[in-house]
Amino acid sequence: MEDRQFWHDKWQSGKLGFHLEDTNAALVKYWPKLDIDAHCQVLVPLCGKSLDMLWLRQQGHEILGIELSPVAAKEFFEENNIEYAASKCGEFQNYASEGYSIMVGDIFNLTKSETANINAVYDRAALIALPPPMQKTYVAHLRNILPPDTQILLITLEYDPSELDGPPFSIPEPYVQALFGHWCHITLLQATALTDFRDIAANETAYKLIVK
Repeated sequence: MEDRQFWHDKWQSGKLGFHLEDTNAALVKYWPKLDIDAHCQVLVPLCGKSLDMLWLRQQGHEILGIELSPVAAKEFFEENNIEYAASKCGEFQNYASEGYSIMVGDIFNLTKSETANINAVYDRAALIALPPPMQKTYVAHLRNILPPDTQILLITLEYDPSELDGPPFSIPEPYVQALFGHWCHITLLQATALTDFRDIAANETAYKLIVK
């Protein structure tokens, strides 16, 4: 509960150091590495108001975002001048427009029926945002709700944890293998040194995962 309140407070205060004002470069570079249909539905967990969703939509995809904060969902549509409607959808409040559905609530309430049409997942801000005790729970939940052959573009950060108390949290490659290796095929796409990450040495690492 404390972790959820942390993110609610961030959105209420507008302190959004994690929000990028442009499309993530790794998404643009590596999304074509996923062998998926241009019109498939893409899950974006803990999506915030990420502009990456606009880019994915421009590629033809239907977007299913999951977000804890209603502030984030509303700001995504309003700041991008997209008309939307809100309605109750199971455990979630669904903010929807043509091509977009941002379901506001706890991602752990997301069910198989709601992800039945998912063919791909874009995770740049979910795994690295969750505290270590919740990371295994999150990955186990993905395993439970994602259809076989779902492809995942996972983007993580790697740095010396003694230099920074996350979020975002460092997710080294061996930990990715431990979390996903028993249920996904893993391909390391690239690790790129970041030059502007909080004055510490860090890599942004991209993986292609395929659910077995």
